[in-house]
Amino acid sequence: MSTSTNRPLHVMHIFATSGSVPYLTWFAQHAQRDGDVRLSFLVMYHERPAMMDEMPAMGFDCHWIRYDPRQRKRGLLKALPWLWWHMMRARPDVVHGHLFDDTLPGMIAAWFARIRLRIYTRQDSGYHWNYAPRWVFLDRLVARFAHKAVACSNDVRAHMIGKERVDPAKVAMVHHGIPPARYTVRDEATMDRLRRRFGLVGQGPVFGTLARFIPWKGYTHIVDAAHILVQHHPHARFLFCGTGPQEEEIRARVAELGLHDHIIFTGWVDRDDVPSLFGIMDGYLHAADHEPFGFVYAEAMMAGVPVVSTPTGAALDAIEDGVSGILVKERSGKSLAEGVERLLRMDGPLLGRNGRAIALRLFDLEVMYRGYKDLYLGMLQLPGTERRDPATAP
Repeated sequence: MSTSTNRPLHVMHIFATSGSVPYLTWFAQHAQRDGDVRLSFLVMYHERPAMMDEMPAMGFDCHWIRYDPRQRKRGLLKALPWLWWHMMRARPDVVHGHLFDDTLPGMIAAWFARIRLRIYTRQDSGYHWNYAPRWVFLDRLVARFAHKAVACSNDVRAHMIGKERVDPAKVAMVHHGIPPARYTVRDEATMDRLRRRFGLVGQGPVFGTLARFIPWKGYTHIVDAAHILVQHHPHARFLFCGTGPQEEEIRARVAELGLHDHIIFTGWVDRDDVPSLFGIMDGYLHAADHEPFGFVYAEAMMAGVPVVSTPTGAALDAIEDGVSGILVKERSGKSLAEGVERLLRMDGPLLGRNGRAIALRLFDLEVMYRGYKDLYLGMLQLPGTERRDPATAP
């Protein structure tokens, strides 16, 4: 991705609230392999992030800005001058934000630092609109400071244009990417171990979901669906894989409905075991009320597991109802249960294979990497964004 300056394009990524981001690591591995783009990273986190070791090991600079999301307003204000300072030192060609907490100060700092290409990926659309409407004006402000806004699904694109009033010409579409080799191979020994660990031997069908216990992930819908389904499928089992602030509430609801034999709380499963975990499922349940993308259901599709999903995020891009998965009409336990019953009457493995083919076409990490490369290069053609050598840049 070199241009007339005879140096690789320098893209500075900013990320907040997480110390290690798998898809950024995968992205960096691609950049290291190709050698046509130079990456650097600014991580806003409350403690020293793992990326401080991961990225330098691949030859990319990474700097830590201390940030506590529990003191959000103060933290964002304190981060702003540090972001500006790092940008002035590094003079990247592109600054790329990913979440609201990094994008708001990041786009403003990049504007003050006169970074000519400013881009952000909208990964948390709908949150402010649904839960914190007073902050929506800041989502709109971010778009004003950026040259491009990337939607990770068509659902997000529609939200940005229709509700956040982002100029359609500013909005690009790049799905998130997943390395196929990680999710297309299962280990039979690990699958047997997981079946024994969760008491699934001789039980089924088995359905699962991997998500934090927070309201918009839809665990209440799955509990209600399970309550309906076990009336006709007494050996059905449901794996709830995750932790979070809503867990005790969900456990109480499970006990109230007498579902303790059917719903298994697994906690987080080791990431290396997740492909094999998918292998012991007859279906994956994605019940989110809103989800900009939805990594785990996409991973399940890539693993060949048929997905039953609410109509949200990239599920709307990938699932053709009854062909590559099941899309339910509304966000409710009744609707999810009906979707599961439809799946059980169909050829589940065929739906899984069709879903895998779609996921490999849309969500392959290579497709994402190419999409962003093309976007960066296209942005170089925007008026006023010509590249200059950092030594001569103002």
